Amino acid sequence: MTNDADHPPRQGRIRIVVVDDHPVVREGLVAMLQTQADFEVVGEAGSGAEGLTLIERLSPAVVLLDLELPGLDGVGVLKQLRERRVSSRVIVFTVFDTDERIISAVEAGAAGYLLKGAPRSELFAAIRVVERGGSLLQPLVASTVLRHVARRDRDDAPGVSLTPREQEVLGLLVRGKGNKEIAAALGVTERTVKFHVSAIFAKLGVANRTEAVTRAVHAGLVKL
Repeated sequence: MTNDADHPPRQGRIRIVVVDDHPVVREGLVAMLQTQADFEVVGEAGSGAEGLTLIERLSPAVVLLDLELPGLDGVGVLKQLRERRVSSRVIVFTVFDTDERIISAVEAGAAGYLLKGAPRSELFAAIRVVERGGSLLQPLVASTVLRHVARRDRDDAPGVSLTPREQEVLGLLVRGKGNKEIAAALGVTERTVKFHVSAIFAKLGVANRTEAVTRAVHAGLVKL
């Protein structure tokens, strides 16, 4: 496995770590990512434990994470990253497309979910969206996962009261919009948007956008 921990980050590039246990797949993915001028692959790992260590040390902006890994699997890695408050945004990149897999990954903190075999342009776009603070919940997983979460235990959802403006911001979060896009849509500053997002997180008891959207659907605050 390789990493560039001893090299300073290149100006303006999105730092990426790839975690996949198949060397050919991993090397092909790294080679593909390196064709983009704004991407910098700073590390790669072949197991969950190694990936977790690498992510903590390098603090990449985005992680491409396979779910099926030896030892600590992808969901386990996501849970550990959340417990350790690692800020890297994770895109689950896997062959599995079952609702259960998607639900587990989203609930564990994944910012998005892409299937292996997706067009490279879709992968490149996903990395840029996630790095800017957006999510891939729409339309890749929202229609299956979030409806499932909402149905599963809506009766146990905690009561949450949002202001009209917070409700508007939340609606745009569900659509995968970043702070800049939300600010433009609502005619306010990004600083104001950040204030509302922080308030929404606090009321929902979550730490990131993916959890916020999942919890909001769970609580019946938004409809898909």
